[in-house]
Amino acid sequence: MSTIAAETVLEVRHWTERLFSFTATRDPSFRFRSGQFTMIGLQVGEKPLLRAYSMACAPHEDQLEFFSIKVPDGPLTSRLQALKPGDPILVGRRPTGTLLLDNLIPGRHLYMLATGTGLAPFVSLIKDPETYERFEAVVLVHGCRTVAELAYGEAVVAAVRGHDVLGEMCAGKLLHYPTVTREPFRNQGRVSDLLASGTIAADLGLPALNKETDRAMLCGSAQMIADLGVILEARGFVEGAGARPATYVVEKAFAER
Repeated sequence: MSTIAAETVLEVRHWTERLFSFTATRDPSFRFRSGQFTMIGLQVGEKPLLRAYSMACAPHEDQLEFFSIKVPDGPLTSRLQALKPGDPILVGRRPTGTLLLDNLIPGRHLYMLATGTGLAPFVSLIKDPETYERFEAVVLVHGCRTVAELAYGEAVVAAVRGHDVLGEMCAGKLLHYPTVTREPFRNQGRVSDLLASGTIAADLGLPALNKETDRAMLCGSAQMIADLGVILEARGFVEGAGARPATYVVEKAFAER
């Protein structure tokens, strides 16, 4: 079996001048776990041009979804942003990644800490019933530069809360904390600063960050991941991976694209 499948773009939505999302058909044989990524791309000349993208959809959904930044001179994103329904897209058949529930030891509160398009794997996770079965509170923190860039995350959270099945499961558990750094907004500041100061927990009515009860997942810019790693480890958190579950995990395969 080929390691790359050809799928068809179904819908494209441009959220801002920098961000867009799109859905595509999904081969029923393509299996993945919430939080994983795969290689996607386009045929350019005689070779496929591929980059790592997290699935922004749940394993039970029959369509694939991806959330992307637009880079004007990016080899792939400069082409992806021009996608239209009906266009072909290449999707790798070998999903992988570290942002898996099984890579965390049991806890009470799950912090999903994202910046920009690093939100994508957490979209998959908040659509997964298992997430709410494992944790009492699921805290989705999304940091962006401007208020407009929060729109995709706001729409996804609203859809999950309004879902016939997931809505009941996530009621009182899914806590959404969007924040921006360059405009006035109800939450302002970098994700790392807000976590370190205890602002996020206080604003949401949660206890102070504690390695005994809290677990964290990180996905976003390289600087954000580095800063959060320092903050978490200073509080006794330990980074986990497939062979050794621990108290926080990081997706290192890519930063914001």
